[in-house]
Amino acid sequence: MAALILAVGQAVYKQFPSLTEAFLNYFDVDLVTSAQQMDQVGHLRYRVYCEEFGYEPASAFPDKRETDQFDAYSVHCIVTHRRSKHAAGCVRMICASDDHALPLETYCLENVFVEYMDSLKGDRDRVCEVSRLAVDPAFRKRPGEDHTQLGEFNAMDCTHQEQRTFSLIAIAAILAGFAISSLSNRTEIFTMMEPNLPRLLRRAGIPVAQAGEVTEYHGQRSPYFISTELSLANMRDDLLGLYGAIHERLACDYNAHEAVAHGQIG
Repeated sequence: MAALILAVGQAVYKQFPSLTEAFLNYFDVDLVTSAQQMDQVGHLRYRVYCEEFGYEPASAFPDKRETDQFDAYSVHCIVTHRRSKHAAGCVRMICASDDHALPLETYCLENVFVEYMDSLKGDRDRVCEVSRLAVDPAFRKRPGEDHTQLGEFNAMDCTHQEQRTFSLIAIAAILAGFAISSLSNRTEIFTMMEPNLPRLLRRAGIPVAQAGEVTEYHGQRSPYFISTELSLANMRDDLLGLYGAIHERLACDYNAHEAVAHGQIG
């Protein structure tokens, strides 16, 4: 992913002064704050998790919206293609609490290394799980053309310059997860990842520590731990610029959402 990002960056600099401006010229990254946006996320997740990869049974979602019990205490982000208004990507941050377990705790706790149990059992207000990262198939090559299943665009009627930025949808969603983690002060992140993605994140300057044994969970995956602070301290400069822009955009919606939730505004 890091090599791909560098290649994209070199290409878009011919037209745009930065990777950030290039990507945000074609895409918006927003906090999900409306039922309509949540419907878009659910339909996107259905296309990826049910129809494309069969991680969840399509028959369980007759309305073609993939949802689960963790959505109710999650913060969701959506990446939207500006010209078509099409949901291109999504991610969620699930908030741990004394009352709410994370998916990792529900399905894979026995696989977590003992040294990471203290984080899960400690200050739950600082812990979260980032999951349901998805990129719409319309913005990717077909399965088999990219091992991470988060590949390049090869479908819609867009300019070649625009298509070059589609490879950044997944990383933009990941950066949105970091931004929400930072804004909510839940800076101890757990996530379940396939083997290739952690290596690619490390090449992008994001420290990722394996936190458990490999298990069968939507394919062969392992628990991983990521510190938001360490990630921001080590992230590549071009990605840090994109992160800053995404953080700034999400902060307005997040702060307004928190103000409403705590009764500060009507």
